[in-house]
Amino acid sequence: MKSALAYSLVAVMSMLEDRVRRVVATSRKVAGLSSDEKNALLEFIAEELTDGSGAIITANRRDVDAEKSLHGNANDRLVFEKDRLDASIKEVHHVAELKDYVGEIIEEIERPNGLRLERTRVPLGVILMIYEARPNVTIDSTILALKSGNAVILKGGSEALETNRAIVECIWKALDLRGLPRDAVMFVDSTDRNVVGELLQMKSLIDVVIPRGGKGLIDFVARESLVPVIETGASVVHMYIDEKADIEKAVAIAVNAKTRRVGICNALDVLLVHRAIAEKFLRAFASALLASSRNRPHPVVELRCDEAAMCILRCETCGGSAEEACSVSKNHYPKLAVLDPARDFDTEFLDYILSVHIVDSLDEATSHIDIHSLKHSECIVTESAENAEEFLRRVDSACVYWNASTQFSDGAQFGLGAEIGISTQKLHARGPFALEGLTTYKWKIRGSGQVRPG
Repeated sequence: MKSALAYSLVAVMSMLEDRVRRVVATSRKVAGLSSDEKNALLEFIAEELTDGSGAIITANRRDVDAEKSLHGNANDRLVFEKDRLDASIKEVHHVAELKDYVGEIIEEIERPNGLRLERTRVPLGVILMIYEARPNVTIDSTILALKSGNAVILKGGSEALETNRAIVECIWKALDLRGLPRDAVMFVDSTDRNVVGELLQMKSLIDVVIPRGGKGLIDFVARESLVPVIETGASVVHMYIDEKADIEKAVAIAVNAKTRRVGICNALDVLLVHRAIAEKFLRAFASALLASSRNRPHPVVELRCDEAAMCILRCETCGGSAEEACSVSKNHYPKLAVLDPARDFDTEFLDYILSVHIVDSLDEATSHIDIHSLKHSECIVTESAENAEEFLRRVDSACVYWNASTQFSDGAQFGLGAEIGISTQKLHARGPFALEGLTTYKWKIRGSGQVRPG
């Protein structure tokens, strides 16, 4: 006999499937909305988020207080105070102003037999978003899904549950005001991990799942899902300082790529430096890191150095390293640690930690990236157009930079509006993607009685 718990679990999963079926039915209504109707809905969402900002911030403080074990960048990703909420609301208005891709005619073809073919953009249908701490993803995912004519299922992290409840309540009020079913935005208000596993099996109901978070989450979803997956987020970001780099420019770019925000997927993880420029660059870079930590302020970056880099950066007077200067030489640099290649070349740090490795050539740099990259964002800093173009051609990542910070890997910075994520795969989207990436296409064929000859 089945236990009461087993019967209860079956009942819960049956209710879950019924909810998803309602989302599927509602997705057809969302797909049929005009651009004006979708834009008006987004403006209502912005208004409700503004009116509900006090409740959202209060809920977020409860989440933050409940997660006292989170420190540093993990805690920073959870915090959703007024400035971040205001930025998200501003993004809602911005997305409402963006181009609507749904219904766009990509191409028209007329065949010799008179058939007229039209390839037209259409919504994906039902999108399942599985994500971790960031509450802004709840807003971004919703507005991008609705603007592109999709329904969305939201499964956020348990650590942000109260915040997400408050946000979704505002979104539901906006749907009510526009006369649309709340099933257009389904919120999974549960911390039960079985729910995620069940959703990932609903291939006949859910069109695509997008995991947004760390490598562990993305790997789990990709491994367990029967629903097609667009992988986003996880990265090991590289920057190569070429022998023909401008030192001042290279230092500014590298400091920004590492320290502007460290808890995001486009932050620098591995710094590759050509041996010919290593001493001048690393000393200037280390000094700039210390100055940056004092000016902002933020923690000192720990540099995990290979032997050659360590020889350059170790204090010549006492042989040590620390945040504060040596009392004799005044030359101490940021925190130094010995590089562990087996660990540090393949780690997305999301912290004030940076691997430093000296290489002998552009070939060695690109080979290293080819082995260790997760195909997110990589950069070369050089004044040689020839070397830059070779790097841009060779490196097979979604975003490849020349003389610019990798922190520009962002949908808004690319002019796409709030992003749904940064795809590190080649199908169906790649790099930062938003409205266009949340559509597919279908063929419309118009005839006048044509039949295909046997």
